[in-house]
Amino acid sequence: MSKITATQSRPLSPHLQIYRFTPTMAMSVAHRITGAALYFGPLLFALWLLAAATSAEWFDFVSGLFGSFLGRLVLFGYSWALLHHMLGGIRHLIWDTGRGLERDTSTRLAKATLIGSITLTVIVWVVGYALRGGF
Repeated sequence: MSKITATQSRPLSPHLQIYRFTPTMAMSVAHRITGAALYFGPLLFALWLLAAATSAEWFDFVSGLFGSFLGRLVLFGYSWALLHHMLGGIRHLIWDTGRGLERDTSTRLAKATLIGSITLTVIVWVVGYALRGGF
């Protein structure tokens, strides 16, 4: 007689190959990635403050770095991550009230999070450039 353990009779847990990829899943992954990415923004701000406190040459160098195409791309991505994470947090707050948990509603909220974050990021950058005096 062979011994059957409890682990042998348990069903296997579903994994990513079984689930169909949905917008809600995508926004969940994006929320986690943007949350991790938001750790780097304060480092950029601290670098800028350190440069401002050090010397005019160092400040000009860091400002030139942030003003370059790559620097602006990083800052644009950071501002999108910040807004996307904020809207994802609002989505989770809505879920915490017990609303929006239906499949169709959660899919609409996921799509609204993505569209809203992109739209708000573009608006923030356009307004910023307009207040600064143009592109």
